[in-house]
Amino acid sequence: MSEYDHHRFAMQVSQLSRAWRGELDRRLAGLGLSQARWLVLLHLGRFAEQPTQRELAQSVGVEGPTLARLLDSLEAQGLVRRLAVPEDRRAKKIALSPEAKPLIERIEAISSQLRRELFQGIDPEDLQRCQQVHSHILANLQNP
Repeated sequence: MSEYDHHRFAMQVSQLSRAWRGELDRRLAGLGLSQARWLVLLHLGRFAEQPTQRELAQSVGVEGPTLARLLDSLEAQGLVRRLAVPEDRRAKKIALSPEAKPLIERIEAISSQLRRELFQGIDPEDLQRCQQVHSHILANLQNP
């Protein structure tokens, strides 16, 4: 594979990610949440236990101060609460409010519908091979 092919593949991955997220953002616009906010809620909803603010920031892939501002706005909307951690005064656990759960269910339903549409007509073996390639690239990124 040539350098040009590598470049083209990298550009396609970038364009796919941006277009996918953009389409999801368009479909979620009616929920009154920015892309950053619905992404935080989705990640928060997938934790088995209440994460610390640091754990949530790592999961979402943002810096602590960025997450703090997002949590401020989600807290103002009544969707999350920060809880003190008795064993560490500096840490805060993040809890979903009851009002957030139906919203997350709606986000998940819209996301699932989009995935069904995007993967329509793709052979499961092709998808599995694509996942293997992406996993290999991610491993290379983690172990340069």
